[in-house]
Amino acid sequence: MMALFVGFGLVVGILFGFFGMGGSFLVTPALLMLGYDASVAVGSGMAFVFGTAVIATLKHHDLGQVDYKLGAIMIAGTTIGIEVGRASVYYLEALGLAGGVISVAYVVLLGGIGAMVTREAMKGDGGGGVDHEAADTDLSEYEIPEIAKTIQETVRIPPMVTLRGDVRVSAWVITAVAFSTGLLSGFLGVGGGFIRMPAMIYAIGVPVPVAVGTDLFEIVFSGGIGSYLYGQGGGVDLAIVAPLLFGSALGARIGSAATAVVDSDGIKIYFGGMLLAGAVAVGIGEVGSYLGNGLLETVGLVLVIGAAVVVAGAIVYTTVASLRATRRRRTPAAD
Repeated sequence: MMALFVGFGLVVGILFGFFGMGGSFLVTPALLMLGYDASVAVGSGMAFVFGTAVIATLKHHDLGQVDYKLGAIMIAGTTIGIEVGRASVYYLEALGLAGGVISVAYVVLLGGIGAMVTREAMKGDGGGGVDHEAADTDLSEYEIPEIAKTIQETVRIPPMVTLRGDVRVSAWVITAVAFSTGLLSGFLGVGGGFIRMPAMIYAIGVPVPVAVGTDLFEIVFSGGIGSYLYGQGGGVDLAIVAPLLFGSALGARIGSAATAVVDSDGIKIYFGGMLLAGAVAVGIGEVGSYLGNGLLETVGLVLVIGAAVVVAGAIVYTTVASLRATRRRRTPAAD
């Protein structure tokens, strides 16, 4: 079991380091399918997210991609959302409904976002993931999405806040985004990055690299707060978290290094497919649990882990292939 957790942590770390968001949202459903209580699955998932985010945030801090003003406002809204989500989990657990409700929420969320990401990736217009070349562009040159412009022009409730990239938006918009994603974090045991980062881009209008860096910075606090709150109720199992973090520490470095040599456009469709596979896997596992069918539960668990492994493998393979191609080009030039 420890070897499984270390390996899964490695895979999740690669995804997290490469996409700025990734397989951390697969940890909680995997733990649920392994038979852990909902509070332990969610709490341990949050503790893992906290540790992984610390590693990734340090890199983005060095690149100057963290807006601490935006992060501070979001932390306040997120904290309230996490507490509401945590209270909901324990309430549903007392009713014996927590595992089922959380699994259904995962199916809907992963399926919907996976379909959107896959559609955008197949369009080939740069949607569905993080554009790593964005870091080389001046923040003032980013074009604010039309949805964000509409929100900025419509919601003018004071106080107004100026963010990096000359973005001016109402603090209440930021707080609403933070509360919503905090609620998801506390209820599902995720960092919320796969919801929060698109929300910062399309609802607040934050430039992509700043959204990635600030999202990770915010996850450090939301994951830390959530871990503490769940830990008080015995919801954090260090025997799960420690091996996951051990694997992800190496994986995050591999994923971050891959961003320098891999064009992420070819990987985005795999990322969307991973989300869809995750939704199907959680659905199968929940049906198996409801019917008492151990085979279906095993199939669901294999699909969850397999989907993450395939995408992480594609990243590593593409990285190695790119490095070899670069080396072959340099060798004739040196001759």
